[in-house]
Amino acid sequence: MRVKHEINLTDIHSIKEQLLQWADSFEQVVWLDSNAYPNNDNKYEAVLAVDADRIFQTDSKEALNELKEYRKSNKDWLFGYLSFDAGRTIDSTKENNRASDSLQFSKLSFFHPKKVFLLKKDSVEIHYNSDIENEIETDWKEINEIAVEDTPPVFPDLKINARLSKLGYFDKFQKIQAYIERGEISEINFCQEFYAQASLENPLAVYRHLNEISRPPFAAYLRMNDKYMLCASPERYLSNTDGKLKTQPIKGTTKRKENVEEDEQARKALEADRKEILENTITTEMIVEELQTIAKKDSVQVTELCKVYSFKQVHQLISTIVCDLKPELHPVDAISGTYPMGSMTGIPKENSLAIIEELESFHRSLYSGSIGYFTPNDDFDFNVVIRSILYNAKNKYVSFSAGGAITALANPESEYKECLVKVKAMEEVLGSIVGK
Repeated sequence: MRVKHEINLTDIHSIKEQLLQWADSFEQVVWLDSNAYPNNDNKYEAVLAVDADRIFQTDSKEALNELKEYRKSNKDWLFGYLSFDAGRTIDSTKENNRASDSLQFSKLSFFHPKKVFLLKKDSVEIHYNSDIENEIETDWKEINEIAVEDTPPVFPDLKINARLSKLGYFDKFQKIQAYIERGEISEINFCQEFYAQASLENPLAVYRHLNEISRPPFAAYLRMNDKYMLCASPERYLSNTDGKLKTQPIKGTTKRKENVEEDEQARKALEADRKEILENTITTEMIVEELQTIAKKDSVQVTELCKVYSFKQVHQLISTIVCDLKPELHPVDAISGTYPMGSMTGIPKENSLAIIEELESFHRSLYSGSIGYFTPNDDFDFNVVIRSILYNAKNKYVSFSAGGAITALANPESEYKECLVKVKAMEEVLGSIVGK
């Protein structure tokens, strides 16, 4: 059982900073922040969940089926993540050509928080387990007494290594083009990893710096004991509100310019770019086909196609697809039927996943997976884990990755440069990539 208190707010920016600092003392934390980005349809300005009452975690081949069964009898708030492989019935111990998995995130991991804060524009809802209701007043007093200071950003200055050399990338690119020429795929999201064997003394400070220079609508900070994710994602994977589903794939990226006129020219060029529009359109078509298997008849609609959204570092093409979930299906079925996100896989999806397994030189882990939450009535909202730093404190391993869509029209030099554009923010907060 939970108790709910609602408190009016006068300064949401300050309370966000205070909540984050207060949360840093807990070993289980999920923080989700919309950064007041316009037109993102987030239910809350920000959400904080801390202190696990119970944890649901699995590396099973049937991870999503187990999550579905778990939700049938556990209807409380649930926060956590889905790794890239969460929806795949593959043996996670399979020997292949990947580097060893130094991150060691589970296929999926969720927790029931003892304490939940739901921030709206002018108020906060506080949901605590009923047995600790007496802690609400003292916690809120402690949070409000935290001094918010404009501290300088943290610069770890790590030496970042590329898992794949530029020549190695070009070699993989040619192999992918051969698959495309043979008709086995028409498009694939091929990714590469950048990493450091190092410690992050203050992961939360690194997240705050990353978020400050990015300000995306699906930012997230996750801590699950010794594992961290610092996320500046602009992309929604899937949301469910009373059976109404929404997904917003991103395909198409161009770097922003400092000069206003040049920036507008870059935006218009992206809007008219034949290659980028093709990538977005075929991905949208694939997602529409997936949704039609779980949606009420004739309910799938593309409400935005290849619309330009602007973020601090890049302009991107985003499409928005909505539908109504079949009433006989469980909300987790919507995830099972569409996971992992089409924008991070390829077309057709199963062939692309097999080629990703063959050619990528690292284990994606939580990268291109998803983080989010379920409400007690099984509404949910999940992002796509991109523009993100993953960190295993026990193994002292720091990782971030980037990728892009490769089609028959793709150019290897351009695709490689696009990856570097996408990791610019992570480089800025962590250190330079060696020999790029």
